[in-house]
Amino acid sequence: MKKYYSKQDLWSLFLMCAFPLHLWTLLLAFRDLSWLAERTNFGDAIGVLSYGMIFALFESLLLFTFAFLLGLLIPLGWGREKRLAIIGALMLILAFWAMLPQLSALQVWHIQIVLAPMLAGFAHPLRVAYFFAFIFILPSVILPILALSKSQKTLAVVLDLIGRISLLTMFYLFLDVAALIVVVARNL
Repeated sequence: MKKYYSKQDLWSLFLMCAFPLHLWTLLLAFRDLSWLAERTNFGDAIGVLSYGMIFALFESLLLFTFAFLLGLLIPLGWGREKRLAIIGALMLILAFWAMLPQLSALQVWHIQIVLAPMLAGFAHPLRVAYFFAFIFILPSVILPILALSKSQKTLAVVLDLIGRISLLTMFYLFLDVAALIVVVARNL
């Protein structure tokens, strides 16, 4: 395993996997925190936020496992830094595509208003929707891989971004520890 990942690479990869999940959890929690506090009390709202943070940590571990295994498919000749940059970028892209339909479900971005009438004109609207998703998703995965494998400047920018995101994600992990303390204290 040492030829694929160093300990620092694994830590950075975990932080890249944890970042979008924790960011999304916090955004959703702060969106709902006020009405939860009004419905019951502020302590219950913090409890719900704490459960969300713990769940985000668990999801981060699952995503990290997936990212780790995916990284083993990248050729050894590309080097550890390039592997980390590619897998980190892919995890952010995956998170973006996972959040996009949720924005529509949360009525933040009304995708259905535009897509539904357009798709209704086709004989097989679901097939067309999958085709359009494929047309957008495939380049968003392939182009970053190509850019990172060919350009040292792009690689340096992504590695710098990983360093900056890692610092913020460590704060999120501190919030996970606080959330775990809140959940344990509330259940004793």
